[in-house]
Parts: sequence; structure tokens; C-alpha cells
Amino acid sequence: MFKYLLVVALIGLVATVDLDEKAETLERKDDVRPDGFNILLKTSNGIEIVQSGDEHGNSKGTFSWVSPEGVPVSLTYVADENGYQPQSDLLPTPPPIPAEIQRALEWIAAHPSKEQL
Repeated sequence: MFKYLLVVALIGLVATVDLDEKAETLERKDDVRPDGFNILLKTSNGIEIVQSGDEHGNSKGTFSWVSPEGVPVSLTYVADENGYQPQSDLLPTPPPIPAEIQRALEWIAAHPSKEQL
């Protein structure tokens, strides 16, 4: 139930992102069933949300909008027993592990201390 409330709150938040423009809802579909839900929202200022979920609380979907700088933003996500997993070209990613550190980690894994045995 909490995930459904979160989804509705997120829709409301995304729908109010651009306060300078009076956006109109172009299309909205809410299909909530005992075995899951499907949601679609499209607004005149370029916001589009597509989400679906099942009776186990798993959900997946996409959000897209245009930033104030005019850059199209898109985010796809899956939320399931493994947690929230967003994917987007605009999300920050960690830098690669330096080769020296990677070799050291591999050596440590191959040579456990006596306390770990």
C-alpha cells in the first residue's frame, strides 16, 4: 500500500515540476486492480509517466520531461525485492576502480587471513 501512495505522490510532484508554465493534462489512465496497477500521464509541457505494478509490490516504469535548459530527461526504473533500481544517462556513476586497487582486492580475496578461515 505504501508503494501505491509513493507512486501517487511522485506523480503529483512531477506534474508540478514546471511552475512557470500552466500545463494541461493531455492523457491520464489509472487502472488499479487487486492484482496490480497501470498508470499513464501525459501533460502539455512534455511530462510523461508510465508505470505498472503487481500485487507483490513490484513496480516498473519510466518518467520523462524536458529540463528548464531544454534537455530531454528520461529515467527508467524497476522497484522489486532487490530495491529501487533507476537507469538514466543523466544519473551519476562511480569512477572505475584503479588497476592497482583492483589487483590488491583480488590478492586479498585469494589470500584470506588466518582469522577468516
